[in-house]
Amino acid sequence: MDLSPFLLAWRTIAVRDREVVDALVHPAHRGPSPELVRALKHWPGSWYWSDEDGERHLVLTRPRPGARRDRWPLHILLFLATLFTTAWAGAVFAGTLDYAPWLGFPVVPVPAGEFLGGLAGGLVFSAPLLAILLAHELGHYTVARRYDLDVSPPYFIPVPFFPSFIGTMGAFIRLRTIVTDRRQLFDVAVAGPFAGFALALPALCWGLALSAPGAGFEGMVLWLGGTAVHLGDSLLTLAVRALAGPEAPGIAVHPLAFAGWLGMFVTMLNLLPIAQLDGGHILFAALPRLQQRVALGFLVLIGVLGWLSGWAGWWIFGVFVLLLSRGRLAHPPVLDAYRPLPNSRRRLAWGALALFVVTFSPVPFRI
Repeated sequence: MDLSPFLLAWRTIAVRDREVVDALVHPAHRGPSPELVRALKHWPGSWYWSDEDGERHLVLTRPRPGARRDRWPLHILLFLATLFTTAWAGAVFAGTLDYAPWLGFPVVPVPAGEFLGGLAGGLVFSAPLLAILLAHELGHYTVARRYDLDVSPPYFIPVPFFPSFIGTMGAFIRLRTIVTDRRQLFDVAVAGPFAGFALALPALCWGLALSAPGAGFEGMVLWLGGTAVHLGDSLLTLAVRALAGPEAPGIAVHPLAFAGWLGMFVTMLNLLPIAQLDGGHILFAALPRLQQRVALGFLVLIGVLGWLSGWAGWWIFGVFVLLLSRGRLAHPPVLDAYRPLPNSRRRLAWGALALFVVTFSPVPFRI
């Protein structure tokens, strides 16, 4: 498709998976003109407008042939394995399978039919949790595909009941290319937390409505056999408890409520403005010059929180983030870091910050 009659100048950047065209639009077609609108309908890829220094640019992407094939059987196998491990954990929470604390994992009843029946009882936790994780990753995936970026389907991470008593370490996607500009980076990053939150909030509300009042303790408690796991509150969970939970100082949370709570917890962790987390991408897209200093500040905050709260999970998470980013706090580059972020994205960045604040819990777990 030849767009040159509508342009004053353009440059083409070829990367492995696509060609990116930065085009300065002719003043007669900045409207855009009906002729340009009709021409763009035939463009073999994605495009969007960028207003820069009083000029209008078109950023066009055209996929290159030879896209890599995804290993769908592996993704499906990991999802099914995670469904099994999280259903097992959910069955312990729901009381349909027994738990032996001295072994560190649930006891498998005999016969096998009894085990499968108990496992089905755990779907009340497993199904909503996996739906939240899947929504989060598909938020990233669909926006990346909208921009013609090479991205993998979600990888789910199944984990035995010990050391992760929820049966999973979450899910992730692989972005296998460099993004074009900060707008693309922002859109891909912010889509995940908002998509996951959209399912986590109703799950938490519904689950708390099904939860029972507890005696002898305060706050939200998940019973793991005879062990009480205290769940930390955020501003949002306090509000939801007041509106949807039982009127009692202590709440024995339903497995569905725990799935929703975990969705909030995952949202909060991902919005931390550090390195390769979603919050780190959002921070770099909005404030690239401050990214390293803010990331370092939050890394120190995580260390201090682990010391003050006594919850070692903050230290473990901090080390994990550093390993994920290979010890670097600087954000990886984009093709054009100077293209301005649209004002609409800056407003959405404030929304992401607000979401982080209301879901933040200083002490997520306490035994």
